[in-house]
Amino acid sequence: MTINKIYDSPAAAVADVPDGSSVSIAGFGMTHSFPTSLTVALREQGARRLCIVANSLGTGDYRSNTLIENHQVNRLIVSFSARAGEAKSAAEQQIEAGEITVELVPQGTLVERLRAGGAGIGAFFTRTGVGTAIAEGKEVRTIDGVDHILEYGLKVDYALIRAARADRFGNLQFTGVGRNFMPAFAKGAKVTVAEVDEIVDGTLDPEAIGVPGVFVDRVVRRTVEVPHDFPAPRAGRGADSARTYHGKPALTRRQMAELAAGLVPDGSYMNLGLGIPTLISNYVEGRDIVLHSENGVLGYGMIATREDYDPEVYNAGGQYVHLRPGASFFESVTSFEMVRGGRVGFVALGGFQVDGQANLANWSTPDMIGGGIGGAMDLVAGDTTVMVLMTHCDSAGRPKLVKDCDFPLTGLACVNIVVTDLGVLRWDGTRFALEYIAPGFTAEEVAALTELELDTSQVQWQS
Repeated sequence: MTINKIYDSPAAAVADVPDGSSVSIAGFGMTHSFPTSLTVALREQGARRLCIVANSLGTGDYRSNTLIENHQVNRLIVSFSARAGEAKSAAEQQIEAGEITVELVPQGTLVERLRAGGAGIGAFFTRTGVGTAIAEGKEVRTIDGVDHILEYGLKVDYALIRAARADRFGNLQFTGVGRNFMPAFAKGAKVTVAEVDEIVDGTLDPEAIGVPGVFVDRVVRRTVEVPHDFPAPRAGRGADSARTYHGKPALTRRQMAELAAGLVPDGSYMNLGLGIPTLISNYVEGRDIVLHSENGVLGYGMIATREDYDPEVYNAGGQYVHLRPGASFFESVTSFEMVRGGRVGFVALGGFQVDGQANLANWSTPDMIGGGIGGAMDLVAGDTTVMVLMTHCDSAGRPKLVKDCDFPLTGLACVNIVVTDLGVLRWDGTRFALEYIAPGFTAEEVAALTELELDTSQVQWQS
C-alpha cells in the first residue's frame, strides 16, 4: 500500500478525538505558529474534558483559548496561564472557578518532557526550577555539586502542529522560526496532525525536512486564514515612556535598553527575554554581539517596522525582527540546550522583584491566576550572566529591589546585574553595588527607593 497521510479537511483530521483526550497544541506567544484550522475544527467537533498541553493559549477565535471559551477543557499543562497587565482571560476565570486545573511548566522543561516521552525516556533531572514552586513535591538529586529536580516524560494522545509544507509521507518543512515547538510536540504524541500551508506534488528535498514523516500521522492543508497581527505597545509602556520619581523623569525604556547593551562585551552571545529586554536588539547594530531568542533564532537584530517585516521572523516577545549575517533557525529543544549548556553568555530578562540574595521573581503576581513562567526558569538555570531590566518601582510606587521576594521565585541567587530606570547595580557576591546613576538623581535618592542596603561607593559614571 502506498503511504499517503493527507486528509481531506481539518474536520476529518480531528474527527476521532474522543472526550477526555490529552491534546498538545503548538503555538508561540499570543498569535504565532498556531494550527488555527485544526483548533477551529476541534472546537466545532466538540470533544469535551480535554487536557490541553501548550506553551501558551494564544488569543482570539482561532487559537487554543477558543477551546476554553467553549468549555471543552478541564485541565491545562502550560507555560502561560496568565500574562501580567492583561485582562483576565477565560482560562483564568475557569481556573479561579475550579472548572480547570492547571500545571505550570517551564518552557524548556515542557519541550524536553514531550521529547523524552516520544523517545521512550521515562524521566530526567534538570536544574530548571530548583528552589521554586515548580520543584515542590519533586525528587531533588545533587549531581556534580548542583541540585537537580526530577521531571517525567510526557506523552499525549494527539498533537496539533503547524508547518509551511508537507508531502504525502508526512515529512514537514518549516520557514523562519516556525519550527519552534513543532518537533517536540510531534514526537510526544500518539497521533500527530500537521496543518500546512502547502502540500507538495511529489516529495520534499530530504535536506530541507524539519520533522521526518515517521513522527507525523496526518497532514491537512490550512483552511482558516488569519491575518498577521503587528504587535503594538500597551498604553503607557512605549519605548519612550518614563516614570517620574521625586518630580524628576527617570530613564525611558529605550534608554535602559541602550544602557544594558553597552554592558555586554563584543564577542558575546546574548538571550533577550520578554518586555524591556527586547529593545536591546536595536542597539547591537555594528557590534559583534549575537542575539539568541528562545523561540528558535540565533543572530537577529533590529525590531522591524510595520512597513518592513517578515511574518516568519519574530523574537521572544512576538515582535518581528530583522536577521543579521550568520543567522540560523532551530527548534526549542536546541534553543534551551544552548542556554542550559552554557553556550549563551548573557541573558536579559524583565522582573517583578529582585531581592538582597540576588533572587529573581518575574512570572506571577498576587493578582494573577497562575502565571507566565515561559522560558525564564530555564534561562537562569544555565551558567550565564543574568541581567534584569525593570523599572525601579512599580506603578504604585513600591520598590522592586526588595529585602526578600514575596512573589513566586524564578531562580535562586541568579541575578548578576540589574538595570533600572534609575541606575545600574551589580552583584558582588554579598550585596548589590550601585555603579551608574540616571541623570538628575543622586545615589542617596536611588538607594532610598529600594529596600536594600546598597553599596554606593562604587559609582563609576553618571551621564
